[in-house]
Amino acid sequence: MKASELRVSLVQGATRWHDAAANRAYYGDLVRRLAGASDLIVLPETFLSGFTNETLGNAESMQGESVRWIGELSREVDAVVTGSLIIQEHGTCLNRLVWARPDGSIETYDKRHLFRMAGEHQRYGSGSKRLEVELKGWRICPQVCYDLRFPVWLRNRFDSQSQRFDYDLVLFVANWPSPRRHAWSTLLSARASGNLDYAVGVSRGGVEGNQIAYSGDSAAIDFLGQPMIELGAQEQVATVALDAAALAAHRERFPAWMDADDFRISG
Repeated sequence: MKASELRVSLVQGATRWHDAAANRAYYGDLVRRLAGASDLIVLPETFLSGFTNETLGNAESMQGESVRWIGELSREVDAVVTGSLIIQEHGTCLNRLVWARPDGSIETYDKRHLFRMAGEHQRYGSGSKRLEVELKGWRICPQVCYDLRFPVWLRNRFDSQSQRFDYDLVLFVANWPSPRRHAWSTLLSARASGNLDYAVGVSRGGVEGNQIAYSGDSAAIDFLGQPMIELGAQEQVATVALDAAALAAHRERFPAWMDADDFRISG
């Protein structure tokens, strides 16, 4: 890892229920305030609709207005912009994270673990491949909400041939309800300290159309599992600088990866 610092912005908003146009205007205003001051801008899960099982009425295609909008927004602020949308593809709806770069290129990750307690597994298709991207010398693994609970899927392995870890930062875009806020903070800390990396989680505030309340609690966690920044329940935007040199020094000082178990994920 050659870079020394990565500026990551957490955009914690109160998503408007089933109103993509209003959410584009709302989140667009929050993101534009970060122009020139961030490398990576993170929005919540399904930030243009809210977390809904009314998929067909809120889904778009990859050629639709919202994907085009997030790409244009990335170019405008000269930073990667990411968050998840409901995308319909080949007759299936997906909770798809879109990773939009200022150069116009886009990568995607489809949520692997679908939240069955809300029936997500009955209305969405599941992803099968983890996404790992690079930004300013950092390797980043973007994930979606419920994926946070599955440590095998998220294991950060060291490749002896390439002499590098799978990733240096894992990030989660989420709609994480207030009653489970302790699990959110605990799991974020565990994913950072257990995998010897930074972890960033961005959730939302407010109350959605199903009358589910969200307490925000977006956070950036360092490689020791300690919070660098924790947001409350209010709508806000915060930026944190991640230090690559400090991460490399910790991995050298505490090489727990050398004792990790080998495994293979199937299915």
